[in-house]
Amino acid sequence: MNLFEPRIIGFLCNWCSYEGSDSAGRAQKTYPHNFLPVKVMCSGRIDPQLILRAFRDGADGVIVLGCHLGECHYKEGNYHMLRRFVLLKKIFSELKIEDERIRLEWVSAGEADRFASIISQMVETLKKLGPMRIFK
Repeated sequence: MNLFEPRIIGFLCNWCSYEGSDSAGRAQKTYPHNFLPVKVMCSGRIDPQLILRAFRDGADGVIVLGCHLGECHYKEGNYHMLRRFVLLKKIFSELKIEDERIRLEWVSAGEADRFASIISQMVETLKKLGPMRIFK
């Protein structure tokens, strides 16, 4: 029996993904408790160093949730995040960190079920991987 409960930090854009998390709450969707949302104005404003800091400060996984491509309130912010995410994956590969510890998804305000599903999937994935050890 695996007693490990991963700590997940989620960076959620204000306009879509954070509203999606609110929708999940209002609809009483269940998802794991070990997810800490951090509201940002746009996924495109997330500096990769912020994600690395989340791991250094004890996260076992990080999820970035933004508006669907083409629907960003700041026009191209999510495309900027997508490019940064590709670079982050390369950095993770160089550091020998599992790809599954970081995830980028697009969630709109009306996708409460999708939001809950993404969080649940991430928790299950991280339980299989075990605790993050590289920054600890």
